Amino acid sequence: MARDWVSWHDDYDRPGSSLGRRLAVVQGAVRAALDAGAERVVSLCAGQGRDLLPVLAVHPRRGRVRARLVELDERNARLAEERAPAGVEVMRGDAALTDAYAGAVPADLVLVCGLFGNLGDADVRRTVSALPQLCAPGATVVWTRHTREPDLVPSICAWFEETGFDRVSLETAEFGVGVHRYAGPPTPLRRGERMFTFLPGGSRAQESPR
Repeated sequence: MARDWVSWHDDYDRPGSSLGRRLAVVQGAVRAALDAGAERVVSLCAGQGRDLLPVLAVHPRRGRVRARLVELDERNARLAEERAPAGVEVMRGDAALTDAYAGAVPADLVLVCGLFGNLGDADVRRTVSALPQLCAPGATVVWTRHTREPDLVPSICAWFEETGFDRVSLETAEFGVGVHRYAGPPTPLRRGERMFTFLPGGSRAQESPR
């Protein structure tokens, strides 16, 4: 049965939910990046835009931010678009394709939240390896992954660091929320490439692709 990605968001609104607590950590990292001057943002599998939009709505620098949220689910994309302020583009499309980011990168802040739990390990590594194409030098990447066994978070950190990222912070007490900063050189976007493919039927999906 196909996963209902709209209803997956319901847990964020349930008091005391793990996903709600994770969202608070992600939003804190987003706020810190905006405070530090991030102005160009891209979000992969953005869902309803909850990682970014509530933070942006009250941020004093919101008028300077230009963002592209890429989301395949039509209902989630529509909900994000209804909440998006000026300067935020919601693109309904396949976030796995590098073409979805043409004209929006290199970005200062890249959000990869709720994605890695829906991929096989090789595709997680492939996606991390592709992220420099989306990043300006010094860009912040915020990512999430559940920490249930087999816990892939230590490997994901190693893959980021092998790819030219420095670790800024890592939350692993209840869920994995990582923040890495790109320390490598400018990397051009390679059009026409696929970074990942969701596991069939979300069979190992443990996160929402917000």
